[in-house]
Amino acid sequence: MGVGGLNHREGGATEKLDFIIDSDTEQGREVRERILDSAKRHGFAGDAFFALTVALEEAVINAIRHGNRFDRSKKVIVNAKVSNKKVEIMVEDEGPGFDRSSVPDPTAIENLEKCSGRGILLIEAYMNDVSWDRGGRRIRLVKKNQ
Repeated sequence: MGVGGLNHREGGATEKLDFIIDSDTEQGREVRERILDSAKRHGFAGDAFFALTVALEEAVINAIRHGNRFDRSKKVIVNAKVSNKKVEIMVEDEGPGFDRSSVPDPTAIENLEKCSGRGILLIEAYMNDVSWDRGGRRIRLVKKNQ
């Protein structure tokens, strides 16, 4: 399956974009661009658009890198609902999952020089709502257009 998505409906109040991609950063970039283009068309700009850009980048890269460990035989599923009021995105990988509470706080003194956990921190800081399920294999992000 390519970046074309399973389902792409435009028109109406909400645009739905659904993708199943290989664990490939280029395909991930294309999905992010499609979702961000939709957000722009729906009036996202400024701080809200920047926050969405950073969080979406981190979520997709985390699924490819940490979830599926760049295994191209494993897929990443991305579903987005975009309206002028909010963007809701689900990113799911086929990896082993993880326990969110076990990720060390990257702002703690003992972790400042470690290279992990910052993406999750950014996602949670920039989004209005973030939740994890399916054993940490799926993340749901919501950004309101404020």
